[in-house]
Amino acid sequence: MAGRILLVDDGGDAVRHLGVELSARGHDVEHALCGAAIDKAMLSRPDLVLLDAGVHSVDVLRHLRADPMTAWMPVLVVTADPDAVGRAHLLASGADDCMTAPLDLLELTARIEGTLRRSADIRSLSPLTGLPGNHRIDVEVAARAASGLPYAVCHVDLDEFKGFNDAYGFQRGDGLLLLLAACLQRALLRAGEPPPFLGHIGGDDFVVACHPDQAEPLADSALEEFARLSPAHYDACDEERGYLETIDRRGELRRQPLVSVSVGVALHRGGAGDHRRVLAIANEMKGVAKRQRGSFVAVDRRE
Repeated sequence: MAGRILLVDDGGDAVRHLGVELSARGHDVEHALCGAAIDKAMLSRPDLVLLDAGVHSVDVLRHLRADPMTAWMPVLVVTADPDAVGRAHLLASGADDCMTAPLDLLELTARIEGTLRRSADIRSLSPLTGLPGNHRIDVEVAARAASGLPYAVCHVDLDEFKGFNDAYGFQRGDGLLLLLAACLQRALLRAGEPPPFLGHIGGDDFVVACHPDQAEPLADSALEEFARLSPAHYDACDEERGYLETIDRRGELRRQPLVSVSVGVALHRGGAGDHRRVLAIANEMKGVAKRQRGSFVAVDRRE
């Protein structure tokens, strides 16, 4: 995986000559002296910092970790000091990994690329559900497309969710999102082999990638469980009468339907094809499902 890498030189030779090698592997490499490292990191927002350990490296690490703009950046430190105590101090100061020079370039590049992959996945995780986000979703669906095997994409969305949030507040809204995520996860477990994938786009949108034969049973299973468990998230009076009462922007009382779930399903029967088109069709079918009353699964059966 290629990324933007900031090489920080603290007066040693450990990382000075790595730029050419990393650039040859497709990485976008920038250089900075230790005194300019913080400003450079904030300006260029690299995917990874490779720091040559020296007298100022602990200060650089602590500054990077203290600033919210740079705290997330993975930092690999290269040191010429074989002492375990010194390496432990660097790790305690905020380094994600520490390597001792002289370097094995094959091992270093493997560590860098592994760190870049993990960092991209972690930054993509939904902070609410802990599910993979947009980056990982795209990678997963693209991999299924590249295999040439049949696959399906399900785009799952909550209907009337804004009204629920307006009536009850975002904390109870988060509870409803977590319920849908749990229902989808349990449906994936029941789906069997090959294992489906679940991601959280953000907000109230989720994506499932699976075998075409799993798509409708999986969606139906998740919707059935959600319909059974979601009434507990309403006030008893609202659940009993079957709607919420909210005040709209004009100050008028409005009856708000209870939350339902719409699922759009796109099927790819195998062979070459652009995964982005399959994602777009799933989104289109989600729109079809949302035009129906209550929870609904809409499947694209066009050939």
